[in-house]
Amino acid sequence: MKHGFWLIAMACTLALTGCKKDKKHHYGPHHHSGMTHDFSDTKKFAKMFDNPKRNAWQKPQEVVRLLELKPGMHVADIGAGTGYFLPHLIKGLSGKGMVYGLDVNKHMVKHMQDRIKKAGWKNVVARKIPGDTPDLKDGSIDRIIIVNTWHHIPKRVAYSKKLHAALRKNGAVYVIDFTKDSKHGPSKKHRLSPELVVKELKAAGLKTTIMKETLPNQYIVRGSKS
Repeated sequence: MKHGFWLIAMACTLALTGCKKDKKHHYGPHHHSGMTHDFSDTKKFAKMFDNPKRNAWQKPQEVVRLLELKPGMHVADIGAGTGYFLPHLIKGLSGKGMVYGLDVNKHMVKHMQDRIKKAGWKNVVARKIPGDTPDLKDGSIDRIIIVNTWHHIPKRVAYSKKLHAALRKNGAVYVIDFTKDSKHGPSKKHRLSPELVVKELKAAGLKTTIMKETLPNQYIVRGSKS
């Protein structure tokens, strides 16, 4: 994908500003029309994505607790952006294991790589992935999180099957996205119900659960591989 639609969506969500539409690109009936945005100014977007005020509604510590991480696990954050969740995932693994920050936008990946180097994280890798695949080896990942991103992924059942393949036995994917009545997020017509996410993950052979949580604007759907 040319424009990194996941990050465009996040920018619109967090900045609560409009984005320019590009009629040449369309990503499917459940997604916004193609939108262009310049993410080369990563410092600006880091201030937006990593704003401490986000913690109040994103509740990263609660999200990570629900992942039930154990030292030594391999965890992938798909649509990682500036790496907001990376330090929380590292802490959840007690520094033992691997964390992969994956995104479609080269500027955000470069920002994560610089952040990783500056922080001295030895067990974190950031890399660019295509828009239609997580690009993960089969049976290589214990936990996958997809935050504020699922409603912008095209052909989600096909994508779910690739997630299933990437998971190890007893691994799980966690989709965290906006509720219909959330004060944040995309327009309501582009939001997905947790029941639809359940259906999409089930179609890929994952055992699904809508998790109990206290996030004010989001739900969490867990899809596990037996």
